[in-house]
Amino acid sequence: MKLERKHALVLLAIAAWNVVTYLRFIKALMDTEGRPTGYYVAHTILVIVNLLIAVLLGTWGVRAYKAAKASQSSPV
Repeated sequence: MKLERKHALVLLAIAAWNVVTYLRFIKALMDTEGRPTGYYVAHTILVIVNLLIAVLLGTWGVRAYKAAKASQSSPV
């Protein structure tokens, strides 16, 4: 499957959105007190998984953007 530039930009936007929202979530998580340990463990795992997803989507987005740029500049 060949991804176009618009697909790459969507992947990069979703990755950026995940990073921004989950960094804010980390700050909110650090500001909470008096919760059971399981609460912190579950939410920490959630944050880690979503940041890994953001890294994966960002990597795919960069690769797709570069591939689209290369195919656009090459003569057909």
